[in-house]
Formats: sequence, structure tokens, C-alpha cells
Amino acid sequence: MSLRAAGLAVAVLAASASAQELPDSQAFLEKHQPPQRVAAGQAAKVKALLAKMTLHEKVGQMTQLTLAAVSDGSNENLKLSPAKLEKAIVDDGVSSLLNVADIAMPASWWRERQKEIQAMVEKTRLKIPVVYGLDSIHGATYVAGATLFPQPLGMAATFNPELLLEGSRITAAETRAAGVAWNFSPVLDVGRQPLWPRLYETFGEDPYVATVMGVAAVRGYEGSDPGTATTVGSSLKHYIGYSFPTNGHDRTPALIPDTLLREIFLPPFAAAVKAGALSVMVNSGDVNGVPGHFNRHLLVDVLRGELGFDGVAVSDWEDIKKAVNIHRAAPDDKEATRIAVLAGIDMSMVPTDTSFATHLEALVKEGAVPMARVDEAVTRILTMKARMGLFDDPLRGTQAPTEVGSAASRAKALEAARQSIVLLKNEGGVLPLSPTAKVLVTGPTADSLMSLNNGWTITWQGDRGELYPRDRKTVLAAIKARVGEANVTYVPGAELEKELDVAAAATAAASADVAIVCLGEKAYAETPGNIDDLALPDAQLALAKAVIAAGKPVVLVLLEGRPRLIRRVVDGAKGVVLGLNPGHEGGQALAEVIYGDVNPSGKLPITYPRFANALLTYDHKAFEDQDTGFGLKAYTPEFAFGHGLSYTTFAYSDLKVTPAATGAPVAVSVTVKNTGARAGAEPVLVYVTDQYASIAPPVKRLRCFARVELKPGESRTLAFTLAKPDLSFVNAAGKTVLEPGAFTVSVAGLKQDFEIRK
Repeated sequence: MSLRAAGLAVAVLAASASAQELPDSQAFLEKHQPPQRVAAGQAAKVKALLAKMTLHEKVGQMTQLTLAAVSDGSNENLKLSPAKLEKAIVDDGVSSLLNVADIAMPASWWRERQKEIQAMVEKTRLKIPVVYGLDSIHGATYVAGATLFPQPLGMAATFNPELLLEGSRITAAETRAAGVAWNFSPVLDVGRQPLWPRLYETFGEDPYVATVMGVAAVRGYEGSDPGTATTVGSSLKHYIGYSFPTNGHDRTPALIPDTLLREIFLPPFAAAVKAGALSVMVNSGDVNGVPGHFNRHLLVDVLRGELGFDGVAVSDWEDIKKAVNIHRAAPDDKEATRIAVLAGIDMSMVPTDTSFATHLEALVKEGAVPMARVDEAVTRILTMKARMGLFDDPLRGTQAPTEVGSAASRAKALEAARQSIVLLKNEGGVLPLSPTAKVLVTGPTADSLMSLNNGWTITWQGDRGELYPRDRKTVLAAIKARVGEANVTYVPGAELEKELDVAAAATAAASADVAIVCLGEKAYAETPGNIDDLALPDAQLALAKAVIAAGKPVVLVLLEGRPRLIRRVVDGAKGVVLGLNPGHEGGQALAEVIYGDVNPSGKLPITYPRFANALLTYDHKAFEDQDTGFGLKAYTPEFAFGHGLSYTTFAYSDLKVTPAATGAPVAVSVTVKNTGARAGAEPVLVYVTDQYASIAPPVKRLRCFARVELKPGESRTLAFTLAKPDLSFVNAAGKTVLEPGAFTVSVAGLKQDFEIRK
């Protein structure tokens, strides 16, 4: 996969032929350079410090504890326990703390806790600073009042990496304002299993989109220097294969052939490593029977050897212990510790005790783990801390901190929410609605901030509605504010999984001009979000069917973190609007789209399936497109990857494909014109098809994209370059190769063939 063509136009030529340069991915990376690797002076200091450390201090550096292990109380009354903190930091030499105990706390609370932690560090012999880590997934989610953006899947729907870059900068600054230097984000797992409850944390099913967006997130978090008062270190999650569990459940086995692993799941990590990420977090599941934390081939041979990663590999939550009690891949914790450390784990998120350090210290003394391996891991940890600026100022970011949740930051989040909304269906131009129309608003997500945000919001599960801010609008509140309460009737209709007053909703629909039926999911994170049925719950489908039967136009508003099936009701709806957890500002953004104040421009970063067992991705194999001849149809998703409507229309023309004399690179250009009556933005997606290959090729693969904004009647010609890697694939030997033969470039409905000769 080429980083040169990672989703941005090389140039945009206006119809007048005056050139306006836009960054391609190479320019994107050059514009946002990864920080310099550790300077020679820092390396010397780390080496000198390591030489002073005892074995006990070293294994402590490899140990990470959760906040609850060093605190007392809960919720707003949580306090650090001086005795527990002293034992962890002074006696056991613990290197890192993470997490919240219960709920998001104000930045001022976090700053005071960081001062307490670092004050305890001053009692230690070597005074090595503690690094704190939080999951700032879609904003500084555990800092009260922080700016919250759409979840990553929603950000992918914008096809706008520059916007994600800006959002990631805001997230980094607000996280560092809490004195926290380490962010456990971005998730670079490629989301190709729609049942998986962490799908919304990914950038979707396409490795190319995940590559571009992953680089944008890393560069936004780390900036040109991850050690400033407004930047943080990033952690790539969850290396590797975590997102493709066979049964769709969290933390369960995946079966991934090496060719698929390299073709689909590895590229985003490779690009993000190149972009300078300081750490990776390891897959909690197993791939082909080997637990992620035991997989030396993937952690050392591939990650370190092939990708050149030199940062810290941290375990996920309790996963070395889980290798014993869940995976059954080791007889006890001590043996699991030995295997994991030798496989490449540098730091263990234990997370509630220091048993890892105890076991590791014993293993080194017994000769079961070489001291050189421990020194290697500790060097990486100390180097990461140095690059975060912790040795220079362990409280960096707490003096004159960034304002959390500023008006400017919220405006950026609102813009992101607007661009993330996907208009899936608009039969007869039912949308945008007239502000004078009488509307019924019903459904379990209509008045829910939780469904707008999903998990990792204020709490782990994001499900404590009483903690959500009162000044953010739900879909219902935003619609009322837009058109006035006199034009809105609200009937709950149903809870997420329980019918309430369906008949009342149907009666109200009959008296309205339009019914807006808000369906979707509760908030969930990780394993509690496991499901076995992609269909929306029966209660929600019954509500939609009853309202549709009332005979008035129905608009479905879906608030989801994964594509829940709507086959039973979608044909009866005139309009379908999808919000992929657009965040705190999502209610306002949805209302603006529904009433036409904003022209929708989002496109699906996933394939939206039609049936429960028809879960093919857009880049499926050609033979999966065939009719069986026994009544089953070929690949027919409910909505295809890249689908998304607008209130204007766009026409594509003049697709030109010009290979170089040697075949590659290949110049591609296409003209896009706004043929409608209002301004709009269009993500332009460029696909390549390899017509024949030694491994059956997919029907197409996304190789470039560019988001263009056009006024009515305006046209632009976009120029792209397909480099050799964009025409290559991973063969049976695990090598990336370009085989000569016939290829096709497709953009919208246009196609152009070309040939690569030997």
C-alpha cells in the first residue's frame, strides 16, 4: 500500500486551469513530520540511568497499575491513598499508572493527582517520573467537560484526515492539560467484523482509510514533539488482528491467513509506526491459536524487524494473567510472564497488583529471562518518558493549561459531527424538511446523549446519563430548538429493547406531516457490547413498522456504532440518516442536516449489510459476486461502502489513466462538477482492480481519495498518482509483488482500463 497515494489528491485543477495544490499523502507526512527520534544526549542519559538501576527497579519500570489500585473511595470522592501510592511507587518502583476508577474528573482534579504522584516519585532513589495513561478515544473522554468528537468510525465517514488531525490536536492538548502524557489511541484495527463491539473505535473496513486516518491521528496527538505542554504520546491499538474475531465477540480468537494479515491488517500499523508512534498496545485475543501477548513472530520479527518499531509494547488489561485463566496457554502467571516478556512485551498492564514484577524478578534471578531482555524493555520505557518530556518536567501541561472544552474546540467538534453524518436514503427528496412541517419525533435514541456518544464517554461504558452535560442537545432537543416546540410532537414509542407506547406513536404519526423515528444502540464498550444478532431489537423494528403504517413520510435516524440490520423497515422509510456516534455536538449536527442547514457529505467507511449472514466487505472476491442459480442473489448490501447522498448532485467525467512507459507510476485524472443548486462537498474515491493475479484479486481496492467542495456549477479536475505499491498485492509467499497484466481504475460510475507490461 502506497503512502504517496494515501487518500489525498495530488493536485486540484480548476476549470479555468489555474492550479491549486492540495497535499497528497506524501505532502501530508512532510507537512506534519514525525518527531525526531531520541537525541544522542537523551540516549546517553537513558543509558547512564539504566546502569544505576537495580533489578528490582527495572522490573518496576515494566509494571503498570490502574488508578483504583492506589486510591480509596469512588466517583467524585475518589482520593489517592498515600500508603498504597507509596508502596507502589517507592517500594515496588511502579513505572506507570492508568485509567479512571469510575468517572471522568475535572482537569484540575487530575492536575492535583499528578502532583501527588510525582511528589511520591521524589521519595524514590532515582526519581524516575511516572507516566500516566488514559483512553482519550474521541476526545479527552475521562476529563470532565472535554471536547468530544465523533467516534473514530464517524471520523472515517468524513474522509477528511485534515479534520481528524485538528481534532486529535485538541484531544492531545486537553489530555495534557490534565497532566497526562500518554494516550491509548488510535485504534488501527481494521473493522471488518460488524458484530464486533469495538467497530466504532476503528476507521472502518478499508485498510487504506485506516492508514490515512491513523497517520493523521498520530501526527495530531504527537505533533512535532510529543513532549510539549499540548502533545501526548500515542499508542497503536491493538497490534494485531484483534478486530477480526471469528464469532464477532470481543477478545475471542481470529483465524487470519498470513496473506490477509499483511494485505489488510498490517498496513495501518506500518504507516503509523513510520509516522512516529511512541507505543503499541497488544491484541487481547489470539491469532491462529497464538495469544497476542505470546506471539514473538508478530511482536519481534514483524513489528520490530520488518516495521522498524523502536517504541514500547504495552500489554492490554490483565492480558498476561488472562493467558493463563482465559487462553489456557500457560500453566501459571509466572510462566505466562516469562513467555510474554520473551515474546516482546515491554510493560505489563497488570493492573491491580505487582505480581508481574515479582515473577519477573524471580525469573531473571533464575536465568529464565536474560537481563539483556529486561534492559531492552526498560531502555524503551525510559526513552519514551524522555521523549514525552517527563524527565525535564513531569508536570508539563499543568502550568497555564489548555482550556478544556473551549468554544473554539466545540466548534471544531461540531464541524466534525456535521461532516460525519451519512444520508443513506432520500426517496422523493423527503429531506431536507421544511421548518414549518409538523413532525413526530419518536424512538429510543431521540432523547439520548449516550447514543450520540457510545462507550469511552465520561465512564468506560458511557452509560451513566446523569453525568452527561446538560447544555448539549439530543436529536429531539435540537429539532425543537430548530423549528419550535409547537411543530414537534414527541412520543417515546419504545426503549432500546422494550415496546412502550407504539400505538400512541402511530396515532401521532397520522396527525403529523413527517415522522422522525430515531433508532439505534445503547452505549457500550468492549465485551459488554457483545451481540449475536445484528438486527435492531424487535421493539424498535415494531415501532418503525407501526409508524410507517400510519401512512405519512418516515425518516429513520440511526445512531449506531455498528451497522444494525434494518431490512424489515428500510423499504417503508422515505429517508435514512446515519450518525456513527457523532458525539456531544451530534444532536445539533443531525438537526442541521435534517432541515438542510448543512448539506450532508459523509460516506460509509463500512459496508452496511442487508442480511444477517451476508457480511461481505466491499473488497470481496469476484466469485462472491456470482448468482448461485438457486435463488440467492449476488453481493447486495443494504448500502455499499462509500455510499452517501447529498442535497446537490455531482457529475463525474473525463476519467483519464496514463501509465508511465514502464507501467508505473500511473497518472489518473477525473473531473467532478456540482450539477445541483447548492454548494456541497464530495469525497472522491478512486479504486483499482487487478483483473487477474496469482492470488484471486478483490473486485476493487480503494487507492486514493480526496474531499472537494464545489459551488453550484463549479467543476474541478483532480489528479492522482498511482505508484507501484498501489498496484501490488501480497502473494502466497508473503511478499508484496506487482504482476504485469490488465488493471482498471474506477471512479464513481467511470472506468478506464490500462496494462502493466513486463
